Amino acid sequence: MDIQCFGSSSKGNCYRIGGNFPLLLDVGLQFKKIQQLLDFKVSSIAGVLITHSHGDHSKAVSDFIKVGIDCYISQETAAELNISGHRVKIVEPLKQFKIGTWTVLPFELEHDVFNLGYLLSNGVEKILYITDTYYCRYKFTGVTHLLIECNHSYAILDRNIELGHLPPVMKNRLVKSHFSLENVKEFLKANDLSKIHEIWLIHLSDGNSNEGLFKREIAELTGKMVFIGGAAC
Repeated sequence: MDIQCFGSSSKGNCYRIGGNFPLLLDVGLQFKKIQQLLDFKVSSIAGVLITHSHGDHSKAVSDFIKVGIDCYISQETAAELNISGHRVKIVEPLKQFKIGTWTVLPFELEHDVFNLGYLLSNGVEKILYITDTYYCRYKFTGVTHLLIECNHSYAILDRNIELGHLPPVMKNRLVKSHFSLENVKEFLKANDLSKIHEIWLIHLSDGNSNEGLFKREIAELTGKMVFIGGAAC
């Protein structure tokens, strides 16, 4: 399974999932930038999956629609972005759909706008994509590749507040809208990791995370290969 991280931060999030029917998970970068990262082979993309309406995840969705790429998106998010047309494919939580050889299951996550996670299976690999949430109510089995937000840690947040680097109100916003290192650990403990090949820690905060620490602690907890998705991956 070829996973490419094109961007993973508040500046823009986008991931390419390879295979016979390549997909993009979120398109929160400038369209021209994504074109370049795809070697200008945009037509090779079988579909775009959008999680929610925030610009760092949806910036280029209208451009992909214009060039004829199907974009899979919730009704709520489509309305927030004011997009429509035959290339806008409305999806609903817990209702599976197909894109080529992929079977895709959307599920609702907890954020400050309507937000979806995605479970994708091609019959061999199973990819789980979770970002911009503070809680996931579901458990999963047989996942081989996990892309999961690890935005901040409570210890780093508290230290930044104590040093005056972060207003206290920002902690409440982050804790109620983004997965922390502590959230990730609890999620991993609650789920079946027996088939996991790779764990990608994504959407790390610029000032409230520590790449080396996060990677080391998740690797020690799981015994799995861990990658960090950075701003320019």
